[in-house]
Amino acid sequence: MAFIDNLISNAIRPEVRALSQYHVPDAGAFLKLDAMENPYLLPHHLRCELGQRLADVMLNRYPGSYDALKAKICATLGVPAGYSVVLGNGSDELISIMATACARQDRRAVLMAPVPAFVMFARSAQLAGMDFVGVPLKADFTLDKPAMLTAIAKHKPALVFLAYPNNPTGNLYDGRDMVDIIMALGGSGLAVIDEAYEPFAQTSFMARLPEFENLIVMRTLSKLGLAGIRLGYMAAAAPLLEQFDKVRAPYNVNVLTQAAAEFALEHIDVLNAQAAALNAARAILAARLASLPGVKVFPSAANFLLIRVPDCDNVYAKLVAHKVLVKNVGKMHTVLTDCLRITVSTPQENSLFFDALQASLV
Repeated sequence: MAFIDNLISNAIRPEVRALSQYHVPDAGAFLKLDAMENPYLLPHHLRCELGQRLADVMLNRYPGSYDALKAKICATLGVPAGYSVVLGNGSDELISIMATACARQDRRAVLMAPVPAFVMFARSAQLAGMDFVGVPLKADFTLDKPAMLTAIAKHKPALVFLAYPNNPTGNLYDGRDMVDIIMALGGSGLAVIDEAYEPFAQTSFMARLPEFENLIVMRTLSKLGLAGIRLGYMAAAAPLLEQFDKVRAPYNVNVLTQAAAEFALEHIDVLNAQAAALNAARAILAARLASLPGVKVFPSAANFLLIRVPDCDNVYAKLVAHKVLVKNVGKMHTVLTDCLRITVSTPQENSLFFDALQASLV
């Protein structure tokens, strides 16, 4: 064994060595429909104003208090009165913060989620030293509530993540089932509702925070049109946020992100209008895709569509040859066999994708 291999074997945790890197493909000249991004820029006059705002940021200083940004988030994005937020470098860091805070040294703690789900739930559990327990969804992508409740009773998870709507399936779970799961955790576990796609779903558990002391609602500004600034936030009872804030790295949100987010929230109506346009485009694209022979389109409350096509690996390869990037999720879980996930984009880009898919099905 080479010296470096022996060194890695001795120094790096087996769980880390077993992981693969999170790969982000180079989009290049491709039509990029694989990452659920908002395709719309801010209007030109707002970009100019934002440029001046960013030019005035004191890059030579560490970020100060985040109080102004947190207050703006609470006032603009529906956080209940008396509740605040913890900020993160996207949702990914928030998931990591929660996993780190809940991992234990005296015994293996459990992070649970329905599967298939956002890959960072399992990955963050592994990196924090927790056990991940995935409970399969039903074939129609709905929650298997009896299986979830049985798994909670057996594993006594410290964290249960429920994406609302779910990625990559796009559907909303039944709210009553979710409440039953929250209540089943009682005083031994935390329920985290991941509402990354709330701008498109237009439904939320945020207002229900006062009902459940073990409830956390997590969101991101990425899908709202600000993926590049990497800002996520989570709301919960103040004593819970206090514990998570101990784990959060100092200055984890940089000054440019802070300034850009405050500016964008002052113009939230523009971002909401873009989300509404994408919802309208989603309905049009779904209807067109459903007209193609052999294509099954699943209902979505997010800014993406999940479709099933014959021999999706071959179709995916042909789409790549047409310079179109989508997400091949067919190997992610058995319920996703032959499935592709497509970001809903502008009418022009949606038409380009439709034409490429139609040609790729031949």
